[in-house]
Amino acid sequence: MSKPPKKWKMAILIWIAIYPTVTIVALLFGNHFEKIDPLPLRTLVSTTIVVPIAVYALVPALQKLLNNWLSR
Repeated sequence: MSKPPKKWKMAILIWIAIYPTVTIVALLFGNHFEKIDPLPLRTLVSTTIVVPIAVYALVPALQKLLNNWLSR
């Protein structure tokens, strides 16, 4: 059984998944998000889009892609 990746490596992997996703969602829906008030509701809507994309698609794909680096 292999040991889990180091936390700092997983933090980098998650950042690699989240940053471009947040940026793309902001580019695509930014004008619509600006109309949502208050800010906590706007954040709730955007994270409702970003988190599932990251958790179910990007993080698993990046884990496969970066498996060798993660396991070192």
